[in-house]
Amino acid sequence: MWSFGLQGCAEVEWSVEFFPPQGAEGFAKLMTAAASLQRCGCFAFASVTYGAGGSTRERTFAAVARLQEAGWEVAPHLSGIGSDRAAVAEILDRYAMAGVRRLVLLRGDLPSGVVDPGEFRYAVELVTFVRARYGDRFWIAVAAYPEYHPQARSAAADLEAFAAKMAAGADCAITQFFFNADAYAYFVEEARRRGVFQPIVPGIMPITCFSRLARFADQCGAEIPRWIRRTMEGLENDSKGMRAFGEEVVFRLLERLRMFGAPGFHFYTLNQAEPTLALIQRLGMGERRGDNGLF
Repeated sequence: MWSFGLQGCAEVEWSVEFFPPQGAEGFAKLMTAAASLQRCGCFAFASVTYGAGGSTRERTFAAVARLQEAGWEVAPHLSGIGSDRAAVAEILDRYAMAGVRRLVLLRGDLPSGVVDPGEFRYAVELVTFVRARYGDRFWIAVAAYPEYHPQARSAAADLEAFAAKMAAGADCAITQFFFNADAYAYFVEEARRRGVFQPIVPGIMPITCFSRLARFADQCGAEIPRWIRRTMEGLENDSKGMRAFGEEVVFRLLERLRMFGAPGFHFYTLNQAEPTLALIQRLGMGERRGDNGLF
């Protein structure tokens, strides 16, 4: 069996991801979900995504501020591609002044129709820039792809690129979502062979809707095993059955990852609390609150 202990992590940290919504109604739903997740007492921080080419920049700032006001430690995403150093420095200075201590640094995607990659073509260049300019001011997480980045030339090339950005100063890596625990275990082992000893935290996607999950998987190169895909296809008109099946699949994945010694979990919430809370409850984590069987 694969086993990595705590992967160099002083303590296990769990976290969640939100996206910056549109409009007052979207922000109200986000903050309701964030409050529910906050009450379970499991999560060290919340990350907030950043659109291609900075397309959600102002909404990302707004979501970060709202979550900070609610008592969350927040780790904004920041992508480098399509940006120059001055623009990135402006964003980072704004976060530093707001008391942000964590960042998730990504290469990102160019907006449709844009061809100029700017001054940061790869995530390693962004990590290097932040460390050179700000030293240890920020804790930095980067992305990892247990099933390998869809644009990588090869598995070996992807691992070398990953090792380079970790060596450039990343404190932690958060993986793309996956359903194959052995893929994660193998990726971690290969990363260790390349001198990466920082924590590699599994990214977890609760399953609630097959069409949405399939769309996300196609975009990022994550594999949905055939047995999961075929079962979910048969449950498209049964939302209750879909949620029950999805919860069981992800719960079993979490159990295996805990046996491997995963140094925490990062839940892709899609701004919904209930699917993540159901998994937390089954894992026996968090503080029980109220008398309704939830947290």
